[in-house]
This record gives sequence, C-alpha cells and structure tokens, in this order.
Amino acid sequence: MPRTAEQNAALRAATREVIQTAAVRVFARRGFAASTIRDIALEADVSIGSIYRHYATKDDLYFDLLDQAVAGLVTLAADISGPGRPSALVRAFTTRFLAGVTADNGAAEFVVVVNHGVTTDTPPGTVDRIVGAHRSMWHAFEELVRRGQAAGEFGSGDPAEITACYFATLGGLTTMRLALGAELAVPDVDIVLRLLTEGMSE
Repeated sequence: MPRTAEQNAALRAATREVIQTAAVRVFARRGFAASTIRDIALEADVSIGSIYRHYATKDDLYFDLLDQAVAGLVTLAADISGPGRPSALVRAFTTRFLAGVTADNGAAEFVVVVNHGVTTDTPPGTVDRIVGAHRSMWHAFEELVRRGQAAGEFGSGDPAEITACYFATLGGLTTMRLALGAELAVPDVDIVLRLLTEGMSE
C-alpha cells in the first residue's frame, strides 16, 4: 500500500534531521571549507542525491543550521529576559547547557560549528546572519546579571565582564568535550555559577 502524504512528509523530515545531524558532526571535525556533500552523505548513510533533494548546496545546508542557532539565541534572550529570579533563570540555562555538553547528541558539535563560522565568517555571510541575535542574547544576559546583583543574588563586578567570562567558560567546556570526550570532568552547575556568586557572603 502506498504511503500517505503525512507519512511521506514525516519520512522527509526524518531524513532531513539525519542529514543535519551528520552535517554538524562533519563540520565540527573537518571545518566547513574542508567538508564535502560526499562526507556528509557517508556520515548520514544516505545517498548524495538524497541530500541534494533537501539542499541545493553545502552553503544552504549550513545556513539552515545557522537559522536554528539564531532561533535558539532569540529564545534564550527571551527566556532570560522574562520573569523569575535571575539566579533561577541562569541555573536553568546552565543546567541545560551542561547536559547538552555531556550528552552524545551533537549539541557540543553544533556550538563549535556555529562559533567557528562566526569567527571566520565561513561561509561568507555567516556573521551577518547571526551577529544580531548573538548580540541581543549577550545584552540580555548582561541585564540579567545586573538584576541579580541588584537582588543580592550575584556578586559584584562588571556585568559585561562577568558575561564574557561565563560564556567563555561554556565555550571552553564545549571545545574540551570534543577533544577529550568522556575523559573531561564536566563541572557541576554550582561550580560554573561561582562565576556569578563569587565574593558573596555565605
């Protein structure tokens, strides 16, 4: 019996997800410039033609991934700008991030791929595509630090510097996870949050 339209749509979506996951892994290992559609097809265990049915070019595939990153940054900025105790909002995000670093689900690779694209503007247009969302998220986190300091939940210090140190820590952990794998002792959320609470009286 032939598949229904809904079944065909679900199959296309599943194949697209497999391709995206494979692309992230290949881009993380080889870098965008050195990666080929053939590499991604081998990683995904699909035909090259299958990829081209979803994406006309490697750039299109990458920019689809980048659009997901932008959506994630927009959501994060909205979440940390919303109501709630600043310490609880930061703890919730940090917990999710560290869980993604330790899981073997491609989250760490995805962060590395996006960061590499932003720092090199490879492929061209990457920076323009993501910098606005990244800046908005960054400023939202700075404001969250200010709110936490005003509420007595975070220690003193320049919110911009604290924000930079916080995200540098998360980015470093991501890179180290890819390099060391399970050997990396990913810190507990409370250790990471000491960046924000350091200097406060117990």
